[in-house]
Amino acid sequence: MSDKKNIYESIAAVMSEIGYIGKDKVNQQQKFNYRGVDDVMNTLNPAFIKHKLFMVPEVIEQSRERRTTGKGGELIYSVCKVRYTFFAEDGSSIHAVVIGEGMDSGDKASNKAMAVAFKYACFQVFCIPTEEMTKADAAPVDPDGEVHEPSRPEPASEAMKRTFVKECDRIGKSKGSILKAIGCPSMEAMTVDHFKTAMEGFKRTPDAGKKELDPAMIPPDDTCGLPFK
Repeated sequence: MSDKKNIYESIAAVMSEIGYIGKDKVNQQQKFNYRGVDDVMNTLNPAFIKHKLFMVPEVIEQSRERRTTGKGGELIYSVCKVRYTFFAEDGSSIHAVVIGEGMDSGDKASNKAMAVAFKYACFQVFCIPTEEMTKADAAPVDPDGEVHEPSRPEPASEAMKRTFVKECDRIGKSKGSILKAIGCPSMEAMTVDHFKTAMEGFKRTPDAGKKELDPAMIPPDDTCGLPFK
């Protein structure tokens, strides 16, 4: 009978060697702790060597897209589906398939996606003890600690605002009443979505001087519901 461990024995042996991996890194921008991929590698490497275990990654699916930040910058967003195969010294193996997501303004989006995939494959295969789920697990954080601002609503253009004012004049309503009805605090805060909502109402509202309007069609100035219905 061979003295070499099979894959199940090897994984169990590694699990007995490693302990808790704490969230020792701090995201200075969003003020929370997290665990980086280097923490996982530094913990697992000695146990892998001792028990003659290694793993091989294989990207089996990948998608990439470009996204715009709230400040107008561009990010590359990458999603990788990765199969990790774990091999023991007797040649036996198992594999784990995980998803990794990463974003970067340069050429590292896929690298970060694979780093995230590696980290969580190891967490799950080896049941590495972790803290209770907190903001660090819920927020979109790059594995190297970089944080990108989430995309914000697109602001309305000056042309849209001029069109909005003209439409308010056309139906005989104040800007303030329509802004309130569409949930927009001010002209400066108007977004493209606000503008589209207002235009839908304007399309259904006749000119102020054309005919007597049904009060249900256009709200009074102190109404906060959607206008023009």
